[in-house]
Amino acid sequence: MPALAAPSRRDLFRIGGLALTAPVLLAGCGSGVRESANVSTQGSAGRLLPSEATLPEPFVRALPVPRVLAPVRTDGTTEYYEITQKAGNSQILDGPKTPVWGYDGTFPGPTIVSRRGARTVVRHVNELPVPVSVHLHGGRIAADQDGYPTDLLHPADAGQGDLDEQGEMVARTGARDYVYDIDQPAATLWYHDHRMDFTGPQVYRGLAGFHLVTDDVEKGLGLPEGDRDVPLLIADRSFAADGSFLYPSTDPTLTRTPGVSEDYMSGVLGDCVLVNGAPWPVMEVRAVRYRFRILNAANARRFRLRLQDGPAFVQIGSDQGLLPEPVEQVRIDVAQGERFDVVVDFSGRRAGDEVTMVNERGSGGTAQVMRFVVTGTADDPSVPPAELTGLPELETLREADVVATREFTFRRGGAQAHGLNLWTVNNLAFDPDHVIARPRLGTVEKWIVTAQNAEHPFHVHLGAFQVVARSGPGGGTRGWKDTVNLDNGGQAELLVRFDGHRGKYVLHCHNLEHEDMMMMANFEVV
Repeated sequence: MPALAAPSRRDLFRIGGLALTAPVLLAGCGSGVRESANVSTQGSAGRLLPSEATLPEPFVRALPVPRVLAPVRTDGTTEYYEITQKAGNSQILDGPKTPVWGYDGTFPGPTIVSRRGARTVVRHVNELPVPVSVHLHGGRIAADQDGYPTDLLHPADAGQGDLDEQGEMVARTGARDYVYDIDQPAATLWYHDHRMDFTGPQVYRGLAGFHLVTDDVEKGLGLPEGDRDVPLLIADRSFAADGSFLYPSTDPTLTRTPGVSEDYMSGVLGDCVLVNGAPWPVMEVRAVRYRFRILNAANARRFRLRLQDGPAFVQIGSDQGLLPEPVEQVRIDVAQGERFDVVVDFSGRRAGDEVTMVNERGSGGTAQVMRFVVTGTADDPSVPPAELTGLPELETLREADVVATREFTFRRGGAQAHGLNLWTVNNLAFDPDHVIARPRLGTVEKWIVTAQNAEHPFHVHLGAFQVVARSGPGGGTRGWKDTVNLDNGGQAELLVRFDGHRGKYVLHCHNLEHEDMMMMANFEVV
């Protein structure tokens, strides 16, 4: 990769305010502040991007399950894994294959399973033509392993000492080890790209996968396991006529100019729903209990899931682990980045019965997600999740624990470039050098987060939180969380605890187009 002699992002902030974002926005802008459409489509901030290709018929393709990655070696305290980020091809449509950028060339990437108390080391090799940064979403890990947006791994042909696209010196090329000292309860985490300004298109091209944490408490609960413990990565995509992913990048090479065309600054919504990379798939099930780990990995789409003609979801876990007791949910609202750990009981169903998972926020094709087909009965060694766990991590945080209260407003405005308002946090566009808060290690703070102009899923790195109040639909506020769903005009009050590590982390909107367009801020645990 040749050196790019561009001014650094830091220099652009100092010299031109927000000049870095100028190439993101379309030409023809005057001096007045203009808004591209802040549209909300099917209950999600963004604009629908219609596919050019013919989409497949729903409920034909079998549900694929990402392979569980085996360690390349272990030494008693540490398990070592290797993943190569590279181009691949996936048979998503009925016609041509879809090029993907994937972990090991697949979408989703392989699933990693870590044991609590053990060290997990994942070596990532970058064979893509662009820099990458790997974020373990939900991981309570050291700041230098968290996938900070400018902590980049460059391709092997970008020589150290070259300047990257931001004008910064290239530090890492080819491969690096991410070291995760996992000391948190069993939970469904996921890993994805977090490159500054390019997270949206790089995740859209396939850079996402599951990372599960297990512990002895979870294993002793009698939950469904083996092939009845199924991760479901739900996302939406649109397709070009040649079968490739359709995305409105300003620079399709993703090497220089970040951002999307003006019409899609509110978010990119696809018209094809994928589960584990397959369009509207079918899963054959027995008339027994199954555990489903539901992840919304879409860029901008929120899902409201319900089992049509089927049982209710029994929620057993949230973003950061198991709940103290199961909760029956007829429908679940899942914002981008959120996880719901649920048990579905198909007992009593007959062979041939069909249960369809629908999206009540969608219409047409996006109102359908996947289908379950019962094939018969079987023995079920699992037990109903009547009582889950009494671990101290499930303690209830109290207002009396709070040492500081902070307010964060996510909105469009407060900073402009080329006559367009940007997405901001407290009216500030993201600057890697600016720290918005400095919580102290081991303390609890109250964060009041408000969403304006659009729906904003709020995500915080490192700090697990409990939701003590929130406007909008319920059901997504139980247990320990790292992401919370906020409607346009909504507000949430969070009690956030900062444990384990000091250092600089980010909080941001998990609408990835909003994040890339500056809706992110630093906090530093001191």
